[in-house]
Amino acid sequence: MRKDGSRKGAVAAKSKVTISAARVAAFAILEQVENSTAHSDDLLHGPAMVGLSQADRNLAMTLVLGVLRQQIALDARLRPLLQRPESKLASPVATALRIGAFQLLHLDRIPAHAALSESVELARENGHPHAAGMVNAVLRGLTRAGAPRKPLVESTAAMAERLGHPAWLVERWMKYYGHAAAEKIAEYGAKEPGEGDLFERGEEDEPRMDDGSRLVAELTAASVEAPKKIWDCCAAPGGKTMVLAARHPTAELLATDVSGRRLRAMETRLLREMPGVKVRTLETDATKLTESEGEFDLILCDVPCSGTGTLARNPEIRLRLESADLAKQAKRQREILAAAAKRLAPRGRLVYSTCSLEPEENEAVVDAVLEKMSGFERIDVGTVLRKIELRGDKSELMHEENLRTLPGVGFKGDGFFAAVIERRN
Repeated sequence: MRKDGSRKGAVAAKSKVTISAARVAAFAILEQVENSTAHSDDLLHGPAMVGLSQADRNLAMTLVLGVLRQQIALDARLRPLLQRPESKLASPVATALRIGAFQLLHLDRIPAHAALSESVELARENGHPHAAGMVNAVLRGLTRAGAPRKPLVESTAAMAERLGHPAWLVERWMKYYGHAAAEKIAEYGAKEPGEGDLFERGEEDEPRMDDGSRLVAELTAASVEAPKKIWDCCAAPGGKTMVLAARHPTAELLATDVSGRRLRAMETRLLREMPGVKVRTLETDATKLTESEGEFDLILCDVPCSGTGTLARNPEIRLRLESADLAKQAKRQREILAAAAKRLAPRGRLVYSTCSLEPEENEAVVDAVLEKMSGFERIDVGTVLRKIELRGDKSELMHEENLRTLPGVGFKGDGFFAAVIERRN
């Protein structure tokens, strides 16, 4: 051996663990989600995934979405194994631990040694070589700990933690929907969303959509028999617009969105999936549509919201949303609904919808707007649902006179709310 230690270095280099491309991509995306306002859905179609094989893409996507869905539960399992559980870990170290823990606990086909060794290397290669030993020890401790048993009596906080949701959110669901429904909603949000069973499948010319989103689109299309003018006022990413275009091909259809980037992506989707479709797009805030656009027979007002009905599909929402955000969302929603309602033609109808489970964004918004506007009335959604061919009991999709779907509660799809409003004269 030479005095400069080159042989030792050569041996170390030879024994160094190679991190798979899938785990490198997943780590980069999770770090970006953790340290920015970026969304996993966008990042999973971004630069980090370029050049990956299909197998690596699939694994990277599984790791990213799985870790985000389970992050609260993973942290709860890892925390007692840390030497100082109360201390905040550096972000790269925490991400490496979560990736390793998710594989060890939820992916049976991943060899434990690969999950463990590559997680150690992720911490080492991303600026924290001193934490490699700790990551190794904690993950090994996790393999020896065994699965915790569900207690006979479980507190709300414990249930929320076990199912990877913030306790304040689960407490709200218990208050509004009951204990059993809240648990099913959280269970659904902790897993990969499954294929819905509300609609017949196999029609190639129809957009691929979650059943909840599709239901809102079909409800809107069925609300007016032969509309001449339709406005989809918060249209991106465009799935509901496509259903409206397919159901009313002779109508003049305007699709607007405040985001130019999302609107351009929607235009690309329309060209790809429905070439020749007649949809006019316009980048504008729904509250500022020019008077020259006139009135509309049918309006879809699918407003921006907290998204708590889509946590299985958009898992990072649970890590970012705060209870104070609901009031901010509701204020914006009231503004959009009031502005859109003023553009209804006499006897025209508007569908107000969200993918939120929170009453402040749903019934309360509709009630507040209708209270201040005369000449409008709420229509029983059941009268419109009768026109739509669906599987199962349609009454289960309703709460009072509104559409109300709860993910995991007799429904395989995202949670949606919708109300139908008509201008009387």
